[in-house]
Amino acid sequence: MTNSGVRPEPVEVVEEFGAAWANHDLDTALELVTDDCVFDATGPAPDGARHMGRAAIRQAWQAIFSDSSSRFEPEETFAAGDRVVQLWRYSWGGGHVRGVDVFRVRDGKVAEKLSYVKG
Repeated sequence: MTNSGVRPEPVEVVEEFGAAWANHDLDTALELVTDDCVFDATGPAPDGARHMGRAAIRQAWQAIFSDSSSRFEPEETFAAGDRVVQLWRYSWGGGHVRGVDVFRVRDGKVAEKLSYVKG
């Protein structure tokens, strides 16, 4: 919530969440998810793995956030109600991947992050 007590718009929540990713700030990213958040990872193929709750999500994201050479760059972000879609590029020392996340925002926090990658 903002200082005025007004909940931020879903796109604003996802943009703040993305800034935490870009800054490799796992603790802030986890503060921006609900206690019962669901994260569907891009791997392993073909369906990825589902992680539920902050502890499981922390474990899933730890290696990504610890890699200080990697970069997360949003390409486009838009919303439809409580759903936010974000196209992105994730780069590391040996290459990059492009993908899309479909978020659900509830009470000013990310409640669902479903991730998909190209190719």
